Amino acid sequence: MKPSWIAAAAALSLGACSAPGSKDPLEGFGPNPPLPEPKTRLIPMVGIPEVVGWPAGAAPKAPEGFTVTRFAEGLDHPRWLLVLPNGDVLASLSASEPSKADVSNRGIKGFFQRMLMKKVGSVKPSPNRIVLLRDADGNGVAETKTDFATGLKQPFGMTLVGGLLYVANSDGVVAFPYAPGATAVPGSGTKVFDLPGPPINHHWTKNVVASPDGSKLYATVGSNSNIGENGLENETGRAAIWEYDIATARSRIYATGIRNPNGIDFEPLTGAMWTVSNERDEIGPDLPPDYLTSVKDGGFYGWPYSYWGKNVDARVKPQNPAMVASALTPDYGLGAHTASLGLVFYRGDQFGADYRGGAFIGQHGSWNRKPLNGYRVVFVPFAGGRPQTPAREFLTGFLNRNNKIQGRPVGVTVDGKGGLLVADDVGGIVWRVARTAPATGQ
Repeated sequence: MKPSWIAAAAALSLGACSAPGSKDPLEGFGPNPPLPEPKTRLIPMVGIPEVVGWPAGAAPKAPEGFTVTRFAEGLDHPRWLLVLPNGDVLASLSASEPSKADVSNRGIKGFFQRMLMKKVGSVKPSPNRIVLLRDADGNGVAETKTDFATGLKQPFGMTLVGGLLYVANSDGVVAFPYAPGATAVPGSGTKVFDLPGPPINHHWTKNVVASPDGSKLYATVGSNSNIGENGLENETGRAAIWEYDIATARSRIYATGIRNPNGIDFEPLTGAMWTVSNERDEIGPDLPPDYLTSVKDGGFYGWPYSYWGKNVDARVKPQNPAMVASALTPDYGLGAHTASLGLVFYRGDQFGADYRGGAFIGQHGSWNRKPLNGYRVVFVPFAGGRPQTPAREFLTGFLNRNNKIQGRPVGVTVDGKGGLLVADDVGGIVWRVARTAPATGQ
């Protein structure tokens, strides 16, 4: 064994012996989550994730009265989903491709991050395509799987406005003409607008959604680092949500200081924009919580200078008290290091009144926490346009009884019949959750 590996193994041993985080699966949830004192470390705490995949016939576990089926399987790293008006489902297939310009990938910390990301299947050549899944007979299983769009750059989010399908690549948004029932689109898309991208592109996943009236697009851009270690000059336009006006072709930054937003949806009662975001690492297993929040035009949400409102992160240099003073507090904590990515408000009828209007959130799961956290879909009920407590685990079992990874949920959406679809990138599966027992309170 080479000396560098010996040192790395020793460091891993030290990291594994660190004080673990809470075993409460919903620690850090709610409008006022506990904020323990920050604790910095030389190397990140690691949960020693190990991927074993799904055994034949196995599936995640949903609440009583629901069934979980494999809508589609054998997919190459499915990340995000879009249900088209005719019921077809698009799944974007993409993966991380680490940048040599990213200083976060260097040193002992970077070594462990690379090693662990490879173990959980997050670092691999990106498939760079979108597939179309068609359930022609309506039985909840897609019979056909075809390449719908190719030649893309780490595609992630998708949205349809009129006759145009917009796709968020890792460096901007492109558009394809779409006709109902089409099984493929030609070319690699026409550039609509650029977004901050390489050479670093630390958080490369970018989502795009349309406003409820279809007049604007909103795109998410994650930070270029954990807390600015790649240089704040490389954070211009990042950790932000962008707005693009379709009629005028003008773009602007809508909100900032959101470290890594992915899921965006509009709350059904008020029409307000909400997002989920991954928070920073390396100040403790239970700090700070990822979050779900409404997004205000012009709002600043703290990153990198502070977390959960005005709690200063002393590691960031230089400090910026004026920005901290303006930081908005998120609405609802989602637990630390849960990697909350997917977001969809439930507008269907199938699940019943208990679920209508609430938010399903795909939590991709931690790698730098012990015990592992996330690896599930959670449900946050809403009333009067506001999130309520308690949240509850809705889809679990992505970690098996030995705490090994069978899958990792990412994007979530609702199909035309009211079933919940979940993209599982490690499992290579799109799961469908349907209600089989009668729903109460219809």
